[in-house]
Amino acid sequence: MHFRPLLLAVPTALVAAAGFAFASPASALDSDFDMLELAQATTPPAPPAGRTFSPKNMCLDIVARRLGARAYIKSRLELKPEQMTAWNAFEKASDEASAKSTQRCTTLPAEMKERPNYVDRLSMEEDAMKARVASIETVKPTLVALYGVLSPEQKAILDRPRGMMAGGPGHHMRGGDRPR
Repeated sequence: MHFRPLLLAVPTALVAAAGFAFASPASALDSDFDMLELAQATTPPAPPAGRTFSPKNMCLDIVARRLGARAYIKSRLELKPEQMTAWNAFEKASDEASAKSTQRCTTLPAEMKERPNYVDRLSMEEDAMKARVASIETVKPTLVALYGVLSPEQKAILDRPRGMMAGGPGHHMRGGDRPR
C-alpha cells in the first residue's frame, strides 16, 4: 500500500505534461502575431530522407472525395422526382467544377523530393484557394436553387456542420457530408 501515492503521481504528472505540451501551441494563437509570422515560426520538419510528396495525387484525392461526398449526399437526400431538375443542374455544374479541378491537378508535380520553401508553399496555397473560389462560384447558383426546393428535413441533412476547411490543400473532410 506504500506505492499507492506513487501510482497516482506518475500518471498525474504524465497527464499534466501532456496538457502543457498541447496548450503551448494553442496559446501562441492568442498573441498579437500575424498568422504568416506564426506559420514561419512553426515550420514542420522536412520529410524523412527518401520520402516523396505528390501534390498531384493529393489534389486528385480531394477531387475524388468531393465526388464521393456528392454521391453520398444525393443518396441521403432521397430526392423526389420534382427535385431532380434542380439536382441535375447542380450535378452538371459540379461536374464542370470537378473537371476543371482535375485539369488543375494534372498540372501539379507528380513527385517532390524536397519540401518547397515558405514562399513557394504560400504561392501553392494561394493558387489552390483561387481554384477553390472559382469552383464555388461555378456551383453556388445551382446549389442555391437546389436548396430552395428541398424539404426542411433534407435541408437539415445538408446543413450539418462539416470539418475544418474540408477539401482544401492538405485538409481532410471531417465530420461532414456536404457536396462541394
